[in-house]
Amino acid sequence: MSKLRIGEVFRYARPYSSESAEIDGYPNHFFATSLPGQALAQLDSGINPIGLIRAPEGSRRPAILIRSSPHKIGSHDTPWQDTFDPDNGHIRYYGDNKEPGKNPDEAPGNKVLLDAFKIHSTLDSQLRSQAVPLLFYRAVSRNEKSKGYVEFNGFGIIQSVELITQYDRAKERAFPNYAFDFVIFDMRKEHEEFDWNWINDRRNPELSIEKILQKAPESWKSWIKNGPKLLERNRRYVSKLLVATTAEQQPTPNSREEAALKKIYEFYTKKSRFESLASIITARYIRDSGGVYKEGWITPGSWDHGADFYGRLDVGFGFGKVKVILLGQAKCESPNAPTSGTHIARTVARLKRGWVGAYVTTSYFSESVQREIIEDSYPILLINGKKLAETALKIVHDDGYPSIESFLADVDTQYENKIKNRRAEELLLE
Repeated sequence: MSKLRIGEVFRYARPYSSESAEIDGYPNHFFATSLPGQALAQLDSGINPIGLIRAPEGSRRPAILIRSSPHKIGSHDTPWQDTFDPDNGHIRYYGDNKEPGKNPDEAPGNKVLLDAFKIHSTLDSQLRSQAVPLLFYRAVSRNEKSKGYVEFNGFGIIQSVELITQYDRAKERAFPNYAFDFVIFDMRKEHEEFDWNWINDRRNPELSIEKILQKAPESWKSWIKNGPKLLERNRRYVSKLLVATTAEQQPTPNSREEAALKKIYEFYTKKSRFESLASIITARYIRDSGGVYKEGWITPGSWDHGADFYGRLDVGFGFGKVKVILLGQAKCESPNAPTSGTHIARTVARLKRGWVGAYVTTSYFSESVQREIIEDSYPILLINGKKLAETALKIVHDDGYPSIESFLADVDTQYENKIKNRRAEELLLE
């Protein structure tokens, strides 16, 4: 076996061995990626470079394996939260520096990725042919175990790098690090299967880079030839024509997200001031998705004209920037029953030409509501209870709140100051 399917879960078990095709009912990662005479492709760290080889064109790194471990979020090992969105070809990944005062460039994983980015970002196609592919994995839980299983999430390159300051809540200290934005490449022509033989060829010191390119995925060949101008065309994107199930919109039972959603629901059924949280969640969700967003204000209860909050999306920069008004609707309702399609229809009906909407709920969206939105191409962002809880927990972690309760209490103190009796169009003048 040498094919890895996106979304496929592999057993990554000790002691390491490539002899068995399966372990505990799951394909053995080492069996799928091994070749006699070569070292095993390991995922023991977050950033795992396969060793350099001396190739005909010079020094060559066969691949870099990236692993994210969600179960370690907030620990000393992983005092951050990576964002994996393989269906939209995007990963936001934080580097491996964790120490205050240390140069993040010198952290071993950061150093390898920064070197790779130099070639990933070049406009020279000849130099680009020397680029190293990145392979992406997430640790997942299976059989009530949080270790020993990894899910393959595709391959790609580094699109951008950002020097940031992070906060380790456990040790109450800030430290510099890098955030990497990865692009996951399309594999439709390979039927969503990654051929590990390409990596095996890249590890062969007798093969030239030109010879090796023959086994590369078509999107990689296209990117090598065309570079950044066709990057978006080569990005993986799964068309979401099918609606999301109820289970996909609700947190996993007994998870930290389910506990957080329950606390949010209980907090706002007493307070009835959910608009403030919905505005903050919308802003964070859009920014984490790569958008530029400016929070506006909460509308007075007696003067909302069907809008609970306003904000603004910005497209472009400087003189040619486009400003788009966002009308937000917030509904704190039972997480166990679908939100009302009537409320969504009313929100859409209040959108003026050129506006977009956002509907934030502690609940979920029924199949009929989703189909109507898809079929009619309504310009509305839907944030269900699961997304709400995930985004809230990310803010709690990144901003250093000791608990979800303290975050909600802080949000509530801002409520009165955010209420304004203003026309939405004023956002276009700011």
